[in-house]
Amino acid sequence: MASDLIWLGPLQPAHHDLEPLLLPLAGETVAAGFPSPADDYIEATIDLNGALIPRPSSTFLMRVDGDAMRGEGIHHGDLLVVDRSVGPRSGSIVVAVNEGRFLLRRLEGTPPHWRLVASDATSPAIALQGGDPDLLIWGVVIHAVHHLWKPSPQARVRASAFNRSPEAFGIKP
Repeated sequence: MASDLIWLGPLQPAHHDLEPLLLPLAGETVAAGFPSPADDYIEATIDLNGALIPRPSSTFLMRVDGDAMRGEGIHHGDLLVVDRSVGPRSGSIVVAVNEGRFLLRRLEGTPPHWRLVASDATSPAIALQGGDPDLLIWGVVIHAVHHLWKPSPQARVRASAFNRSPEAFGIKP
C-alpha cells in the first residue's frame, strides 16, 4: 500500500497563540540497555507545543495512510508535523502533491535531478521535472508522532502500578 496521507479536513495552520504545554522532563536520560537509577527525577519542564511546532503559521498536521515509508520509521496512522517554511534538501521526508493527491516520500538527488523515493521496494521512484504543475513539494516533515502502546485485552496492567512515586521504584527524588 502506498503512503498517501489521510485528508483531515480543510488545512489550517497551527494557531499562532499556542499556549505552552509544559510537561515534566526527567533529569536523566533513559537507558536503552541495563537501567541506571536516576539521582534526580524531574529536572525541568518542556513546552511540547514549542518543541514540536516551532513555526505555527506554516505548520500543519497530517495522518499517514499506508506503509510505503515504514523503513523510515513512519507507519500507517502516524501523525506528521509538516512545516511548509522549511526548504527541502536531499534526504528530507517531504509531503508532495502528485496529480492532485498528497504523497509522502524521501527527497533524493540534487537540482534539477530530484526524485521522490519510498522506503519500500514496491513503490517506484518519481522524478521531479521542473515546471511540472502536477508534481510539487508541499512541505517538509519535521516530526512524526508514532504510537507505541496499543491496548490489548490479553495484556492488561493495572494503572495503579504506574501511579506510584519514583521512590516506590527505588529512584531517589
